[in-house]
Amino acid sequence: MSVHEEMIRFAREVFEFSDDFPMKIIPLAGRGSDRDFFRLHWGYADSVILIHYDPKRIENTYYGDIAVFLCDSRVSIPKLFGHDPDRCFLLMEDIGERDLWSFKDAPWEIRRTLYQKTLVIVHNLHSFPAQVFPSGQIRLMEGFGPDLYRWERDYFREHFLRDVCGVKPGPSQEKGLEAELSALAERLCGTVPCLVHRDLQSQNVMIRNGEPFLIDFQGMRFGSPFYDLGSLLCDPYANLSEGEAKELLAFYYVLVRRDLDWDAFQIHFWEASAQRLMQALGAFAFLGLTRGLKAFLGHIPAGLRNLHRAASHVSSLPRLLELTEVCQEKIAHGS
Repeated sequence: MSVHEEMIRFAREVFEFSDDFPMKIIPLAGRGSDRDFFRLHWGYADSVILIHYDPKRIENTYYGDIAVFLCDSRVSIPKLFGHDPDRCFLLMEDIGERDLWSFKDAPWEIRRTLYQKTLVIVHNLHSFPAQVFPSGQIRLMEGFGPDLYRWERDYFREHFLRDVCGVKPGPSQEKGLEAELSALAERLCGTVPCLVHRDLQSQNVMIRNGEPFLIDFQGMRFGSPFYDLGSLLCDPYANLSEGEAKELLAFYYVLVRRDLDWDAFQIHFWEASAQRLMQALGAFAFLGLTRGLKAFLGHIPAGLRNLHRAASHVSSLPRLLELTEVCQEKIAHGS
């Protein structure tokens, strides 16, 4: 029996269809993370999404249980209809093909509403009490901490600074940069941890009938809420203006009602955005140059502009700010 036949058989089992119930399977463009996506059709307009994942990427094996948890916690995601961990199949609700990114050219009045609705969902995720999280039942990737932040900044230096920009700071410059970025990680570790999506960008928010749904949440873990905010509001794919990002940040600030003044809140946001954008630029470079997925290289200019913007809003990242200017100059002149 072929893999496609196995998938259709699995769907029939989940929905208790007969063995001869007609279903059609259509491959979809992959979203990465070692997963293949398919749309299963039957009847006039009924369909579901089937995911076939590689269990060697451990976070893929967490998706099903996290999906159940998020649904129970009233975080808007596609429904999980079935999961077969032996065959590595997930059967999900089909909520269409429009994501938040597809609205990037829509009037701000439309985008504002969609982003605000997304932030309400994200706030719901961030607000889940850490002390009652069912860690014995739901497996998560290791939370953000010094090691993960170090990995992200090393990823940025190796794949983006070195391979894209051709920049390798001297020993004294490298020492100063490491001290600056290590201190940034310490400050991020000092924020109150909560559940974070980890990859909260516009292509991971689907829109159906004007309502957002989060997807690709298999990397969910505990970390700083500002990391998620930076992922969404400084997203290189969507490229929100600075004014739009600030307006949405203020909307979230009203939601949280935390004992943190607005100026301090903004500093946390811009610093976390810098951390996230270093990771994103490292990923764009790695996927584009090492994996040969050249389309990712096209997102580097927007990502670099956003990193420069984030670093320019705080006084704590002067070396990173200088590096962004050097890289902008080199990329502009093709060197």
